[in-house]
Amino acid sequence: MKLFYRHFGDGEQPVIILHGLFGISDNWVTIGRRMAEKYEVFILDQRNHGQSPHSGTFNYYSLVDDLYEFIEDHGIINPVIIGHSMGGKVAMNFALEHSSKVDKLVIIDMSVRPYKVRKQHVEIIEALLSVDLRKVKSRAEVEKLVADKVESPRIIQFVMKNLYRVNEGTFAWRINIKSIYNNLENIFIGINSSYTFDKPTLFIKGELSDYILEGDYNLIKTSFPNAEFKTIKGATHWVHAEKPDELCDIFSDFMGKEIQ
Repeated sequence: MKLFYRHFGDGEQPVIILHGLFGISDNWVTIGRRMAEKYEVFILDQRNHGQSPHSGTFNYYSLVDDLYEFIEDHGIINPVIIGHSMGGKVAMNFALEHSSKVDKLVIIDMSVRPYKVRKQHVEIIEALLSVDLRKVKSRAEVEKLVADKVESPRIIQFVMKNLYRVNEGTFAWRINIKSIYNNLENIFIGINSSYTFDKPTLFIKGELSDYILEGDYNLIKTSFPNAEFKTIKGATHWVHAEKPDELCDIFSDFMGKEIQ
């Protein structure tokens, strides 16, 4: 599958950034541009998200294959791969399967264990499915309908980035919500690989998030024996949106070049 992507910078070291579930490449543009002063940055829209193609197949096998195809098509050598949430699981699976194609790995607020589908994810899906886009006339109207199902203003704004105008008075979702709904359990499975990735790996946790627990550290090191762990104080799961400066400082230390 040919993925949509955003490209910034022309540094010697390539960096690939993978967003999370319901996300888009646009979520990472601000940080990507900051990194582009020292790196060549590729921010992808993963399948069924953003401007990338839709498919009824949605699991980590297909997401890893998409990333492999992207790296091959663009001749990318030894990238640092950064993945948030679902993107972190894609990055981990890819590194375990194709370790020779990865220089370093950064995983943001995601562990190797399986997760239960969370109420928040179900709320987002129900919110999107509840909006009849044939009947709405403005973004404000859509936002109000979404707010009836989703309490968090931050999540509402996050979800609304998926709405686009097809033409005057007609809207559509970029996200393939039906495929995600049908395959949701696939995204919450754990890492199940007999391989290990022994190159430099960094796991970054939001202090207020429970996606990475202290009890996960030994389990993570089973697959990623050289893993380091950092916690960003005051951050929830949405580390990149809440604490971009702190995140870039950690990137700088781990990757070896200062990111302004």
